[in-house]
Amino acid sequence: MKFLLTSAGISNTSIHDALVDLLGKPIAESSALCIPTASYAMPGGAGMAWRLICGSASTPLCELGWKSLGVLELTALPSIKEEHWVPMVQETDALLVGGGDPLYLCYWMRQSGLADLLPSLRRETVYVGVSAGSMVLTPNVGEDFIRWNLPTGDDKALGVVDFSLFPHVDHEKMPDNSMANAERWAAGIPVPAYAIDDQTAIKVTDGTVEVVSEGHWQLFTP
Repeated sequence: MKFLLTSAGISNTSIHDALVDLLGKPIAESSALCIPTASYAMPGGAGMAWRLICGSASTPLCELGWKSLGVLELTALPSIKEEHWVPMVQETDALLVGGGDPLYLCYWMRQSGLADLLPSLRRETVYVGVSAGSMVLTPNVGEDFIRWNLPTGDDKALGVVDFSLFPHVDHEKMPDNSMANAERWAAGIPVPAYAIDDQTAIKVTDGTVEVVSEGHWQLFTP
């Protein structure tokens, strides 16, 4: 798999170009599945999910002009046959994973079986994360982001990538997401950690990490 881990979706030309590069073809020739599950653990989560799917969220993702677009709801998957959804995931060009609560999303990625499926997906598949959808792939989200009363009680996520992520740095509507708070957060993270604003994304191909940015970001090392 290839990964484009964003704070706020495809928010500028540089991130858009990075997505097209990872796909290896135009978005208009690519299929995608949208995963809104992370939003349900947040206040107003149902509305967040609807805005993501219909393309009216502030984090551009589904409205990019995909050749085909479907919805993959993780909470439904344990109750249906794998043959009804696994081939669809295996064949799609991109997984579009929306924001919300990263640990709630992590729980349902595991419960649904998607977490186990990810390593077997073809190399051409592109995972595009927004905020929590990006954080869920990291080893740890940090204590600041433990909000959902999850069964494990810790901050461990899937560990698909080997760094952690602090999104929405210096966002005008998120005063707690300052760079100073990101630095304090990173002090409790046992792996390298990126703090990124909404104009920045992390591109990962074959283990190689590249920062794509028209904004500002910082890397903290443990």
